[in-house]
Amino acid sequence: MEVRSIYKYARISPPKVREVVREIQGLPVSAALDVLAFTPKKAAFLIGKTLKSAVANAENNANLKADGLVVKEAIVGEGPRLKRIMARARGSTSRILKRTSHIRIVLSDEIQVETRETRKAKREQEKKAAKKETKTGEAGERSTTRGEKMETKPKKKAKKK
Repeated sequence: MEVRSIYKYARISPPKVREVVREIQGLPVSAALDVLAFTPKKAAFLIGKTLKSAVANAENNANLKADGLVVKEAIVGEGPRLKRIMARARGSTSRILKRTSHIRIVLSDEIQVETRETRKAKREQEKKAAKKETKTGEAGERSTTRGEKMETKPKKKAKKK
């Protein structure tokens, strides 16, 4: 089951929020809250509010427990820009864009939580599979004779002096 929460019109620019959001994607809720608690940025506070809201939605509306929830996706979109002006030289002005963000967090209980041990075991299996493939590939290359390889090279022309 998926549960989501959206924080609209947050007064912070989207790139600043995306930097923090990348850190929590795929983490269990408890780990994500810990990461946000120790991140010294304004975006971390805003994302934390949204994440807590999503957890509350899961507990109250979907009857899910916070222990089994994982951050499936955390997306930051652009909101409307507030346009302001700043006085410049000789009576002219320049525009200031005050950017806003829409923060969307989706929690799910269907995703398996990947721990360090399972990640390490998965990497080792991939390495073994890659070694087997390279060994079978080398055996196929050795079967070609030297004469066949020589024929593929173009002949050099002799230079005249």
